[in-house]
Amino acid sequence: MVRRWHVVTMAVLAVFALACEAGAGGAGGGGGGDPEPPGAPPKGYPSSMAALGDSITVGYGSCGAFIACERNSWATGSAKAVDSHYRRILAKNPRIKGKASNFAKPGARAGDLAGQAARAVDMKAQYVTVLIGANDACAGSTTAMTSVTTFRSRVDKGLDRLKKGLPKANVMVASIPDVYRLWQQGRKDEQAVRAWKRFGTCPSMLADPGSTDEADDQRRREVRARINDYNAELAEACEAYGSRCRWDDDVHESGFSLDLVNQIDFFHPNAEGQAELADLTYGFK
Repeated sequence: MVRRWHVVTMAVLAVFALACEAGAGGAGGGGGGDPEPPGAPPKGYPSSMAALGDSITVGYGSCGAFIACERNSWATGSAKAVDSHYRRILAKNPRIKGKASNFAKPGARAGDLAGQAARAVDMKAQYVTVLIGANDACAGSTTAMTSVTTFRSRVDKGLDRLKKGLPKANVMVASIPDVYRLWQQGRKDEQAVRAWKRFGTCPSMLADPGSTDEADDQRRREVRARINDYNAELAEACEAYGSRCRWDDDVHESGFSLDLVNQIDFFHPNAEGQAELADLTYGFK
């Protein structure tokens, strides 16, 4: 599959998203009820995992409705079409069956990472994915965006919780998608513009998407610069974590198109977009 990224994360309003219908979520809770298959797991493949982050990781909008849909999560989803990290690991290590938990929440910011990390520690996850930060930039205005210093301190707090509680776990930290490119792709698309206005999506970047006024251009450049700064801090934080943390900048660097975001809010990845993210970030060989 061509390695390209086509999606961006959610607006702050998504904090009120509903859960998917019962039984349609991800791989299951931290415990799981199935007995472990006999024999040692294949070397390098975890027997449990947890996903931390925001709406993108809960598959928001990927089931054709404006709700969370964990079965389509790129990290822990059970849907065959997405082929999540969980499904790929399961094919190599049956011991992970039913032991993939999704602790991501719509609307989450970096300040929520430590709390999610604590839940990963409680379930003794052997592998943890992290995708967080877009909501820190998708504020009501550029002045309301989380400062770079505060963002880093909150990320460090979350990663420190993982390192102390799960010293042998492997961690994958993904970069924040490029919201500026989404604006470039959709600013002349009538449906996308209408959806962004209707839902008030990521106003710091997507307010008045058709405007070419200098003030609006400057606002968008500020948001793009802030996301770039966040990504630089995420990369440094992962490096400081040590050899058990893997940084994936491809999420931000790869291109995208509107056909891989859902046709409701034109912001969150559809199922195909989730599959692309899974392919882009999966690191086990």
